[in-house]
Amino acid sequence: MWATVLSYLLLIAAVSSEVYFEEKFPDSSWEQNWVYSEHPGEEFGKFIWTAGKFYNDLDKDKGIQTSQDARFYAISRKFPSFSNKDKPLVIQFSVKHEQNIDCGGGYIKLFDCSLEQKNLYGDSPYEIMFGPDICGPGTKKVHVIFSYKGKNILINKDIRCKDDVYTHMYTLIVKPDNTYEVLIDNEKVEDGSLESDFDFLPPKKIKDPKAKKPEDWEDNPTIDDPDDTKPEDWDKPATIPDPEASKPADWDTEMDGEWEAPQIDNPEYKGEWKPKQIDNPKYKGPWIHPEIDNPEYTADPDLYLRKEICAIGLDLWQVKSGTIFGNMLITDDIAEAKTAAEIVKDMQAGEKKMKEAQDAEESKKAEESIASAAKTEDEDEDEDEEEEDENVIPETGDEHDEL
Repeated sequence: MWATVLSYLLLIAAVSSEVYFEEKFPDSSWEQNWVYSEHPGEEFGKFIWTAGKFYNDLDKDKGIQTSQDARFYAISRKFPSFSNKDKPLVIQFSVKHEQNIDCGGGYIKLFDCSLEQKNLYGDSPYEIMFGPDICGPGTKKVHVIFSYKGKNILINKDIRCKDDVYTHMYTLIVKPDNTYEVLIDNEKVEDGSLESDFDFLPPKKIKDPKAKKPEDWEDNPTIDDPDDTKPEDWDKPATIPDPEASKPADWDTEMDGEWEAPQIDNPEYKGEWKPKQIDNPKYKGPWIHPEIDNPEYTADPDLYLRKEICAIGLDLWQVKSGTIFGNMLITDDIAEAKTAAEIVKDMQAGEKKMKEAQDAEESKKAEESIASAAKTEDEDEDEDEEEEDENVIPETGDEHDEL
């Protein structure tokens, strides 16, 4: 009986789970579904459909790649609207910075249905922004940003992103209990509470504005010993005339003025006298400002909630192009997303194998080129020596005959 009930519940869960959006860029028709922005005043770069220079599977590993250096990129796709009310929200996609990116974004944005796709640009309102961002050695982080009451709320934790040239899978899970998880390559790298890790709400407690430290509050653990007195012989000058110095024989008082011995550190100088410290008998410890409930705080059980999502977009800047985006998935099924992300291991293994082979071949060609150049240089030197030998005029002995 219980087995039947369990099977029934699992079937209901499977039926109720939903994939809201999926894009694996299987063929060149992707451009029919995605819309480039035409926002005025911006020079947007183009995406190309490719698996890149090294890959595991040429057909399955294709995505869209930034193709022009020093460009903004703005492209989006719409899909049927949904809300994550009372359900988990899973956002997942792959990023491959095969160009060894120096500065640029690798994140995605989710939008509500008000998005004007041909007017997409950096200030376009969005619901969620998620993914890696790299710029120099100082910025290598994963953005997690939610829109809340007209403001973009950033996570207050530092999540480090991957900065190598291989494919990595980024996953954000937002749950109805107002918690979240961030995974990279199916491994959890951060989790927590939306209320604690984001500044959605004002603090629950604030310092009581009416409270202040009592004037007689002693928060110094030690005090000067009132019975301690400065020794009579304490005060000595910091420097004294050098007793071993003498006026130079050629010193002219009228010309040079009155001679004074140079100063040296006084070995008897003890510095400023301070009384020794003793325990403060009136010490009460550090004063802690009392707190009260913040009248501006109101709990919000729906921090996780996105009432309407119906578009995904890439809206970013890159100095050096070459990033490949793929394997995009938006669903409420955490298990399905985890299964989908398992491909990243095979992708990485295949990419590393091909890249190592390519690097070895390039190294071999470089060595052969160096060897060839060295051989050519030796041959040129030999030819020069032969020409010098041919140009030498042999002695005839005529001068000796004349003598």
